[in-house]
Amino acid sequence: MNNDGREHDSELSTLATTNREPERTALEYPEGGTTAWVVVAGASMMLACTFGMMSTVGVLQSYWETHQLKTYTSSTIGWIPSIFIFLNLVLGLQVGPMFDRYGPRWIMLVGSVCYTLCIFLLGSCEKYYQFMICLAFSGASSALVSTPGMAILSHWFCRRRGTATGIAMAGSSLGGITFPLILRKTLEKVGWGWALRILGLIFFVLLAIGNICVRSRLPMKARKGIVDLRCFADSRFIWTTVGAFFSEIVLFASLGLIPTYAISQGFGPETGVYLLVVLNAGSAFGRWLSGTASDYWGRFNTMTVMMAITTVFIFVLWYPFGHFIGVLYPFAFLLGFGTGSILSLTPVCVGQICGTEEFGQWFGTCYFVASFGTLIGIPIGGQLLDVAGPSRLIAFLGGILGLACMSFVVARWACLEYHWSWQVKV
Repeated sequence: MNNDGREHDSELSTLATTNREPERTALEYPEGGTTAWVVVAGASMMLACTFGMMSTVGVLQSYWETHQLKTYTSSTIGWIPSIFIFLNLVLGLQVGPMFDRYGPRWIMLVGSVCYTLCIFLLGSCEKYYQFMICLAFSGASSALVSTPGMAILSHWFCRRRGTATGIAMAGSSLGGITFPLILRKTLEKVGWGWALRILGLIFFVLLAIGNICVRSRLPMKARKGIVDLRCFADSRFIWTTVGAFFSEIVLFASLGLIPTYAISQGFGPETGVYLLVVLNAGSAFGRWLSGTASDYWGRFNTMTVMMAITTVFIFVLWYPFGHFIGVLYPFAFLLGFGTGSILSLTPVCVGQICGTEEFGQWFGTCYFVASFGTLIGIPIGGQLLDVAGPSRLIAFLGGILGLACMSFVVARWACLEYHWSWQVKV
């Protein structure tokens, strides 16, 4: 009986290893070295400007609510950052195959130039439609930066891909820490226009360095089309994508509304900014540590554990004690740690179930679906906050994250061909 059990676990372990490195026999990976880590550093700078800006939208939203757009509701204003995040992710469906075919160089260069110009132009916006149009173009151009910035890591790492992705994604959290603090000071001293121009100059420097550092390693491969329907024939991919959709709702609703939530609880605008900074600080640690842990314990294993723990934090800390400032700060760090882990682990989970040369396409397809979660997350959360109150918003986010956790549990089960085992590294 024991021998049968060991043989069964051995078969599952072999299966999990095969799922994790499907192309290992065909390709060799540096897994480190000066050039590989320079690429990671460059990708980190690129993601600091794109995903880091996404992590800063809560500051922009709370500022608009008291200045240019003070006659609009939180839900209505929420569509502006939502369209920015949505277009960044949904256009990954087109950018992913472009990366597979042409490589990162020209795609990232064009995206960097256009994105920087959009940030400068954002400083001249005053009307609702102007903000909407400018951030829509910002989202489209940032997709040309962030998608190759994530996909290029699969050219250099396989066994240590989780670690590399976690380090690169930590750059976006560092952006989420520094950019709100920069905006808080500059908005007070020089006003909206120059605050955004200063931010644009910072982006220009980081993107220039990132473009120099990032380089391709594998030969480019032409694709017949944008969508590979084989993605949706794989149940592992389907459940991973469903989980990513639900988790994106929670992630960006939290980032977009935590400053507004703080104001609704009677705290000042500065408290909202500092909560966002603490959340992003936790996210930086989460992205780094979870990426490293996933290489040792398994990507899907780490993902499901982090989702379950974060859901518990929401219902045990935020829901009953969210009106106490002494609880809000540590909770914001824990929430950031959990959501940062989830954001960092999603790409490596996708990379585990597809070949390296297909990663751009599969990653883009996954985030095409997940992007609709980012589109609706902030407006729905803002509506709940305005109409139903903070408690309903918290319960909604906790419930949605619970659904995401269940989806990744099923995805893990599918990776084991529906033969469950607790002890297998998946």
